[in-house]
Amino acid sequence: MQLAVHYPYFTLPGGPAATAGLLSDSARAAEDGGCTLFTLMDHWFQMENLATAQDPMLEGYTSLGFLAGRTESIRLGLLVTGVTYRHPGLLAKTVTTLDVLSGGRAMLGIGAAWYEREHRGLGVPFPAMAERFERLEEALRICTQMWSDDDGPFEGTHYSLAETLCEPRPLQSPGPPIMVGGSGEKKTLAFVARYASLCNLFAPDQETVAHKLDVLRGHCERENRDYAEIEKTIITSLDPVADESGFIREMEGFAALGVDTVCVSPQGQDPVTWTRSATASVVDTLAGLEN
Repeated sequence: MQLAVHYPYFTLPGGPAATAGLLSDSARAAEDGGCTLFTLMDHWFQMENLATAQDPMLEGYTSLGFLAGRTESIRLGLLVTGVTYRHPGLLAKTVTTLDVLSGGRAMLGIGAAWYEREHRGLGVPFPAMAERFERLEEALRICTQMWSDDDGPFEGTHYSLAETLCEPRPLQSPGPPIMVGGSGEKKTLAFVARYASLCNLFAPDQETVAHKLDVLRGHCERENRDYAEIEKTIITSLDPVADESGFIREMEGFAALGVDTVCVSPQGQDPVTWTRSATASVVDTLAGLEN
């Protein structure tokens, strides 16, 4: 099992002037410590279940571009891009740019979006859930086409592209890996089976994750997709620094279910020190767990 760091919180000592240093030092600490993935959120307002909407939040792809220049090997992505935030053709171009400038380390994480307040606040249309999922599938198809040899038109219900040109091409072939975030059984996990290289599941307990993976396996069978091809990632609120032994016990169970990567978030007011401690505590042990 691999460790990933998800960095969701920018209300830290030193204020905005210290943000760049804390973010880049945390990403480098994750990379140096053996983590394989570093992610940020894709929001315009901070989530209200984490802080307040008025708390600091950085734009995701600008931040990843900054981190691409401060790191060397760790994979970079958003957990996850809201489909409503960017036109899919421009999103594919943005992720391609990140891939080229990072040396082939970009990941496209994408989902149906949910945070209505930031949409209304900034004037971004927020269609009903059914339409957002329709747009999500079209966005997945557009990105896949733009990273293929087909630069012809795309005609969908919600998006129409006369040309799907994308030059330069991504360094990764056929394109950056796609993660569809979320645990919805009818739509989200079906899209994972149809389009994605990775899934990301919330992990309240092993029973829930086992059920979601069974659902994903069923979708893969219907899509004639090899279930083993999909990287199974989870995001957990467990803290490997506060309770290393308890964290490892839980991860043993998740690894046995076939989970490949666990995403954790820095706790407290010193994300750099926390990340160094987390990687030193558990990366090697996680790598020895079998799935």
